[in-house]
Amino acid sequence: MEYVFKQTQTDNDSLRRYSSLLSAVFTETKKYTFEFLQWQYLLNPNGTVIGFDAFYGEELAAHYVTIPVTYEYKGELIKGLLSLNTATHPNHQGKKLFTQLAEKTYELGKNQGYKFVIGVANQNSTHGFIKKLGFDLISTLDVKIYFGNIKQMGVPSEMFKSHWNKEALKWRTENPSASYFRTHQSLICDTHISMIKAVLSKRKECAVNENIRPKGSLLKMEIGLNNSPSNFVLGINLPQKLKPSPLNLIIKSLGEFNLPITKENIFFELIDFDAY
Repeated sequence: MEYVFKQTQTDNDSLRRYSSLLSAVFTETKKYTFEFLQWQYLLNPNGTVIGFDAFYGEELAAHYVTIPVTYEYKGELIKGLLSLNTATHPNHQGKKLFTQLAEKTYELGKNQGYKFVIGVANQNSTHGFIKKLGFDLISTLDVKIYFGNIKQMGVPSEMFKSHWNKEALKWRTENPSASYFRTHQSLICDTHISMIKAVLSKRKECAVNENIRPKGSLLKMEIGLNNSPSNFVLGINLPQKLKPSPLNLIIKSLGEFNLPITKENIFFELIDFDAY
């Protein structure tokens, strides 16, 4: 029997099937609920999920998705995709299903007018994205711990950065698997360590949201590129050996999109991917 590839669906039965597979593969987290996938796959104002599934008979063997995002560069809005959930059932691993799903996903995205795929890969998956799928490595993300207050910051127009309007920001902060707060004009989130809050964004357009309640925090963590605060009491780069796994920012052009993205000209924060 051969594998059959089908485009990812967003009906309730499909979302429950994806929830079961993702929860079975990623047992260390409980976030892949039906409600989470409905929020992530269906309700995103930038567009519904784009991905592919592999079936072996009636069994869901593998699943891979991207979600639409909007970036801006020198005043121009550019449609892209954020690489997200991928899972292969243990009974079907080693069949190169992920590569096939990814290639079909990117071709579909290209045909629908998306210009690039951006993602955050861990140490184990980075090599596959680069060697098998043609991604470029931008940089390992910085991880910083701060004590004290952090001011809002503006982002120069010549930086390649995500575009968050009110509708998209409202959706992002309605993630049912996380709790968001405001502190010192920043958007923050709880982490698995109670004394540390993750700073999702310090950008003026992202950090001020009156629907998010305030909450104080002394110790803050930031992950990203070119998002250093303009003012702090004490800040340190978290040593590589203390990070659970290096997080690498990667990007792939779809079609004729050839903007030279480098570590120096991209602005990237936690709000731009799904860690929190």
